Amino acid sequence: MPRPDRFPGVINRARGGVARLCAICLLACTALPAAAQSQVDVVVHSAQMTDFPFRLEALGTAHANESVQITSRISQVITAIRFEEGQHVRRGDVLVELENSELAANLAEARAALVDSRSQYQRGKDLSGKKVISESDLQQLEAKMEADRARVQAAEARLAETVIRAPFDGTVGLRRVSMGALVTPGTVITTLDDLDTIKLDFDVPETHLAPLHPGLEISARSVAFPDRTFTGRVATIDTRVDPVSRSVTVRAQVPNPDRILKPGMFLNVDVIREQQRSLVVPEQAIVPEKSEQFVFVVEGENRVQKRRVRIGRRRPGEIEILDGLHEGEQVIIEGTQKVDDGTEVHVIKQGV
Repeated sequence: MPRPDRFPGVINRARGGVARLCAICLLACTALPAAAQSQVDVVVHSAQMTDFPFRLEALGTAHANESVQITSRISQVITAIRFEEGQHVRRGDVLVELENSELAANLAEARAALVDSRSQYQRGKDLSGKKVISESDLQQLEAKMEADRARVQAAEARLAETVIRAPFDGTVGLRRVSMGALVTPGTVITTLDDLDTIKLDFDVPETHLAPLHPGLEISARSVAFPDRTFTGRVATIDTRVDPVSRSVTVRAQVPNPDRILKPGMFLNVDVIREQQRSLVVPEQAIVPEKSEQFVFVVEGENRVQKRRVRIGRRRPGEIEILDGLHEGEQVIIEGTQKVDDGTEVHVIKQGV
């Protein structure tokens, strides 16, 4: 077998041919994928207008439509209790009676004095017509009669304070006193709540203040009644925004005909606005950067444009776009991490 060192020229030419062949093959192998690799496979979805009702979730506290603690305005002993705990009473119904014998006597005395002064005034009026008494004497008699009439009215008012009545229709709470107890001003006898309608107060961030207005429908749920939904409407919106929490208190009225909702209950509130149409995109299309939000829009010739958008409300799987995007534009929902502004892409799947 001939030794390789006897044919150096042949061997060198062979090596050179192999090197050139490898270079050509390498160039062919790299040149073709380069064009293919310049396009990134992505999935896009069309931005579209759709029904997007205003819905806001909040936590609310129930309050009675009217609520008061029944107390006495005078210091006196209880002589009668005219209500039962949990009883529904009407406005003006007697709840408690207090000892009134002394006040009744004072009223009788004042009435007797009024009868006497009225009689004297009538007699003086007749005498004045006959010029028997002077006009000034008649005026004094009239003044005394009016003073006695005022004393009667004051005595009647004091006597009326011994009868405590319901100030409005409502449900009486627990009884806090007993027969014979001495009550003083401020002593709580019981409570009275109007539960036919519940006031539901909840806080809303100031960013959602614009779409709120009286009449908006709300629904509420309580853990005490998980299978029941209570509906009502926004009644009023507070005139001030809390400078600490940046929220405003909203009050809704919820009918409660069977009176199962109680003041102080905790409810989950949904505020529902009339149907409105909004531009929405899938939430995976949003690319947050610091405090800004972006989407990648596929334009003509499959080029990507990075565009800043202003987002609004959210719901599962979708985000409302307030500015920066138009209906029908294609946004990337899969592959956002592999593209940037100006990237050429290949759309492998297109959403509706």
